[in-house]
Amino acid sequence: MFDFDATLPLMAVQFLLLAFILNALLYKPLGQALDERDEYIRQTEQGAKGKIAKAEQLRQEYEQKLAQTRRQSQTVIADAQAEAKKLGAQKIAEAQQEAVAKREQAAQEIEVQKQEAMRSLEQQVDILSRQILEKLLGVQLANR
Repeated sequence: MFDFDATLPLMAVQFLLLAFILNALLYKPLGQALDERDEYIRQTEQGAKGKIAKAEQLRQEYEQKLAQTRRQSQTVIADAQAEAKKLGAQKIAEAQQEAVAKREQAAQEIEVQKQEAMRSLEQQVDILSRQILEKLLGVQLANR
């Protein structure tokens, strides 16, 4: 039924030749381009994963440093508050001591003035009592 003449082997050779030419000119370069693209994507993905890991590590370091800095600042604030309280208490104590010293000094001055006033009053009382006695008795007490 089929007549196999020279066209069948010729068609087979043409088909194989066409397949070889297409493979050499089209399929191999296209396969290489796809492989290169796949390799580029794989490398880019690995680089991105590395950068993400590095960014995560930097974020963790930053958070640790931030937490440490916060703790240090809280310590500094607490120390400053304690120092301020200490200085305030010291200043209050000094002011109280100064007030006590001034009060004592004022009390001494008042006592001195009181003593002087009493002496002055005693002298005036003596003078007045002599004058009263002289007027009443009519005699000078100085002669006695």
